[in-house]
Amino acid sequence: MSQKSPSVQSEKKKYKDGFFGDIMMLPKVLLPEKDAVPSPFELRFQLPDFRAAIQDVVKSREVGEFLSGALAGAMTKAVLAPLETIRTRMVVGVGPKNISGSFIEIIEQQGWQGLWAGNGINMLRIIPTQAIELGTFECVKRAMTSAQEKWNKEECPKMQIGHVTLNFSLNWISPIAVAGAAAGVVSTLMCHPLEVLKDRLTVSRDIYPCLTVAISKIYKDGGVGAFYAGISPTLIGMLPYSTCYYFMYETMKKSYCESKKKKALNRPEMLLLGALSGLTASTISFPLEVARKRLMVGALRGKCPPHMAAALSEVIREEGLMGLYRGWGASCLKVMPASGITWMFYEAWKDILISEKVFL
Repeated sequence: MSQKSPSVQSEKKKYKDGFFGDIMMLPKVLLPEKDAVPSPFELRFQLPDFRAAIQDVVKSREVGEFLSGALAGAMTKAVLAPLETIRTRMVVGVGPKNISGSFIEIIEQQGWQGLWAGNGINMLRIIPTQAIELGTFECVKRAMTSAQEKWNKEECPKMQIGHVTLNFSLNWISPIAVAGAAAGVVSTLMCHPLEVLKDRLTVSRDIYPCLTVAISKIYKDGGVGAFYAGISPTLIGMLPYSTCYYFMYETMKKSYCESKKKKALNRPEMLLLGALSGLTASTISFPLEVARKRLMVGALRGKCPPHMAAALSEVIREEGLMGLYRGWGASCLKVMPASGITWMFYEAWKDILISEKVFL
């Protein structure tokens, strides 16, 4: 009979007087090796692997377009921040009344950093706005185009009324116009609270010293609805602007490429066509922007027109038809470079994030 090893006997002596009395308990490393037999009651849990799904989402075209829109908005706002700062000072009547004088005064008083004062708040608003707007435009445009192609291949729905046959075709609808309208509406609905916060922080800095105070005070004063103050006139003004803006850019881009027999625009051409589309859209929708500002100013003064049509008639009555385009030139100085630079950066980031498949 084989003798037990001293280590086994010491372990036996160690566990003999334990909790289980005379039952010897040996460590697992000292137990004899046996073939592991799984218990019939053994439960195994395995968490799903989400890595593949996340990678598929990140690599998708939609994510690339949303990221391109966000980056384009951030870079555009960073480039044009000095112009926005000077424009704001001139509008509210602070400092000299010309661009060069305001530029020199800001540098003398605040240094170069003063030209980017308040740019953080603008970034907080413009990054999600541009991401949602441009991403929505691309998604809706593809969906509408795909629906039209599908209905063209198959027979579109018809309705027979006596001897009259009605064809429900989508060919008369422009996917670009629908996508532009959807982009403006969706981005406005989702990001309007950021616009309200920016205006409060910019205009009433003494009442709203920081973002957290502004959020809590606005919510306390008016609840969630206070974050959507002025949403109706904003949507009414945004709808024609956004529709025309995207329609003009895509139409001019397609026509120019076909005339020059090119597949894509170069960067200066994107800058020029983007500026022209912004100019056209701003010119068409500017009377609604004037009426919207009249509603905002009237609300602050306690004499607010009841609706957009009343605001338009008030402007015409007081200032004539030319009053509907008061400030149009200054607005174009802001809109044209902003829209041109946005399209240039957006197309550039799409080439990097989508065409070159950086995520792969």
